[in-house]
Amino acid sequence: MGIEELYPAGRLTAAQRATAAAGLDALLLTPGSDLRYLTGYDAREGERLTCLVLPAEGEPTLVVPVLERPDAEAAPGTGYRIVDHADGTDPWPLVRAALPGPVRAVGLADRMWAQQVLALRDALPGAAQRLASDVLREMRIRKSPAEVAALAEAGAAIDAVHLRMGEWLRPGRTEREVAADLAAAIRAAGHAAVDFVIVAAGPNGASPHHGTSDRPIGVGEPVVVDIGGTMPSGYRSDCTRTYVAGGPAPVEFVDYYAVLREAQRAAVAAVAPGVTAEALDAVARDVISAGGFGDAFLHRTGHGIGLDGHEEPYVVTGNPRPIEAGMAFSVEPGIYLAGRHGARIEDIVVCTTDGGQRLNTTPTELIAL
Repeated sequence: MGIEELYPAGRLTAAQRATAAAGLDALLLTPGSDLRYLTGYDAREGERLTCLVLPAEGEPTLVVPVLERPDAEAAPGTGYRIVDHADGTDPWPLVRAALPGPVRAVGLADRMWAQQVLALRDALPGAAQRLASDVLREMRIRKSPAEVAALAEAGAAIDAVHLRMGEWLRPGRTEREVAADLAAAIRAAGHAAVDFVIVAAGPNGASPHHGTSDRPIGVGEPVVVDIGGTMPSGYRSDCTRTYVAGGPAPVEFVDYYAVLREAQRAAVAAVAPGVTAEALDAVARDVISAGGFGDAFLHRTGHGIGLDGHEEPYVVTGNPRPIEAGMAFSVEPGIYLAGRHGARIEDIVVCTTDGGQRLNTTPTELIAL
């Protein structure tokens, strides 16, 4: 998989066509995943303006701080010119100059700083502002074969960390100590950055987004370990397994873990083109509800993944969108009993033309360490 395959030359042109079709005169993209998707440039986020000006017609322009021009020039994308601004100068006239003709409406990066949005209103006072994601969503939601390969590489890297869990997760060690070892291992496995490390033992496992603490891990306690990072390609990993540390798990936990595993396996097996996101959520939710733990499943079944850790499609009640080949997302049901313990099993799955492919391949059985 070459980097040029992840950021193909025709992508900017396709985005310009989509911009015109949406009735926008341009997209204005500050640092973030949309900018990287179109140019391959992993730009710094800061008070100095970096902005891709993508007109519906005409030459795209990347406006960058002069001290960051070398990094911008090293990005793998093609088909745009680069202009720079020095500290102490106003960059917004460069943005306006890159927009041919009158500007009636523009699409802004979803996470553009409010400071920049307000400055842009002053620079383009007559332009309506919409979200660039309205244009780029349909391009990004279906992954190309190169993107799937990048996600598979990320999945293999995070799997390698889970397979070493017995080196670090032991009774008596604190969650934070284990998390520090995991963060180092995530980088050693090939990630460029650690996005998150959740080590949630015993009652902390009942909080889906617990994080870590200085609480020691007890003998026989269930431990939810949810880890993920960003690969050099820009594509993300995200995988959760639940372990038991140093002794037999509580009987009630073993019982509901069996229900959870059945739910997760059923949802993965149900992935196929045409199945709606909400129907896929219901597959996991119905198994857990039938097992008597419906109220303990506190979150959606999954989220899309790519250049963002969370992106569309969201596998959740109320989302009627059909799953399509090329969509990649997590399948991660959980059961959480407040004050006692919890469990989650998460794989990244990509929809194929006739089903689904797990990109995480480590066992989902309850693992005693």
